[in-house]
Amino acid sequence: MKEDLQQLVLLAIASMRQNGSLPADGDSPAFVIERTRSREHGDFATNVAMLMARTAGRKPRELAEMLVAALPASDKVARVEIAGPGFINFFLAPSAYHAQMARALTEGPAYGHSTTGGGRKAGVEFVSANPTGPLHVGHGRAAVIGDCLARLLAATGWDVTKEFYYNDAGVQIANLATSTQARARGVTPADDAWPEAGYRGDYIADVARAFLDRDSVEADGQTVTAHGDANDTDDVRRFAVAYLRREQDLDLKAFGVSFDVYFLESSLYSDGKVEETVRELVAHGHTYEEGGALWLRSTDFGDDKDRVMRKSDGTYTYFLPDVAYHLSKWQRGYERAITELGSDHHGSLARVRAGLQALDAGIPKGWPEYVLHQMVTVMRGGEEVKISKRAGSYVTLRDLIDEAGRDATRYFLIARKADSQLVFDIDLARSQSNDNPVYYIQYAHARASRVFRELADRGLSFDQANGVAHLHRLDTPHEQALMVEVSRFPEVVESAAATLEPHMVAQYLRDLAGALHSYYHEHKWIVDDTNLRDARLAQVVATQQVLKNGLDLLGISAPESM
Repeated sequence: MKEDLQQLVLLAIASMRQNGSLPADGDSPAFVIERTRSREHGDFATNVAMLMARTAGRKPRELAEMLVAALPASDKVARVEIAGPGFINFFLAPSAYHAQMARALTEGPAYGHSTTGGGRKAGVEFVSANPTGPLHVGHGRAAVIGDCLARLLAATGWDVTKEFYYNDAGVQIANLATSTQARARGVTPADDAWPEAGYRGDYIADVARAFLDRDSVEADGQTVTAHGDANDTDDVRRFAVAYLRREQDLDLKAFGVSFDVYFLESSLYSDGKVEETVRELVAHGHTYEEGGALWLRSTDFGDDKDRVMRKSDGTYTYFLPDVAYHLSKWQRGYERAITELGSDHHGSLARVRAGLQALDAGIPKGWPEYVLHQMVTVMRGGEEVKISKRAGSYVTLRDLIDEAGRDATRYFLIARKADSQLVFDIDLARSQSNDNPVYYIQYAHARASRVFRELADRGLSFDQANGVAHLHRLDTPHEQALMVEVSRFPEVVESAAATLEPHMVAQYLRDLAGALHSYYHEHKWIVDDTNLRDARLAQVVATQQVLKNGLDLLGISAPESM
């Protein structure tokens, strides 16, 4: 409907330009069509008159009156009013909402989807954890945000690739190797000989035991077999990384998350991409040497200070492989590259973008896009849960899934805006009550299924076409409110994808479920009047379809019974 109303306004502007009421060569402003806060003031409103008033040489309200007079007739608009300083408010005809209900029924799983992306390529990188231990709850939040972003972009017409970047080089990997090596030699974290920076979780003992047993593990289609010699540091490192990559893959599989590309940081070195990036930066004149180190003039591109790329000892700082990695995304044709990270990575964003701009490779400013998430606090019994038996120092994603279930874990981790801190209440997530939002939404879907089982038990049938033909019978406040909610879904999906805010879908689904539950409590769906019964059931089917479509975008199941 927003698109339809926008087109009506554009036609009115064109008509006024043609008859001389507006300058013939003016540009149409970037006006908005948005839903009103209260339907007492209409269904939608636009600010177009206030934006055009100055160039038109008229007062906003006067111009609004002229625009309303020039609006083409539409059977979807019942009336139009002018409010305040010049807002134009549209009151939709009931038939407009009936058409949306029919559309939801006709399009089914495709309702809410669009072709906005036009098949262009987008890459979404998320989780990207060091393969040094089990995934923690923060990784879980990154996983569900990234996965839902990919689903939303695909639903709006983008060709999406989901990517995991393994930081399998550097100090953390060396610490993993020495920790595993120590365990393999019988040294424990309680011993004085334990490495100062060693990882202390029980999982290290599992890795060491598997290494000594000469186990084989498969990660990313490759099999790595341990030789069992604790003195072979390279073999320990190779096996430990593969072992923990497999463990992280299993964690993500349990969470319903998969990837199209697994990219290894080490490949940037072995393939010469890091050195190639350095040569390009030097060749374009954006570097200098000082104190034996190689610096990037990142301040020329908006960074707050210049950055060291290569230290005086010849090793590279961590941001340089990040630049090389993102350059590879550009070279692979990603028109949009979206990276989901924890908020503690905020300081690295400007320097990576600066490095990419310094390459003079045609990469747009502001590329890549970043979505940053805040920390998660896990609560049980009113107290914070801080550690895991398996990991030692933190709560793992697997712990949370085992306790709360995949659906509840996904919903709770996506329910709030990424840049807001989140409290995960395990007791609430496990509860079967209306206070638990995921239970409340799933129960609405199951309730819709149950009514059709009841219909069959009574020996009655449902004629959807007849229901659509009699949607005009649905004139109670609860029925109209439910129609409004169903009609909002395509807008929510489009907006959530455009702003990279998947929590909008989670919040919408709770509103939609609430409208369905209220309708159920106030009106019987199975009534003697066949036409009214079919109309109500058609509305229930449409609502159930939208609930399922929305849950699919969040990677959450839509049960038929609960």
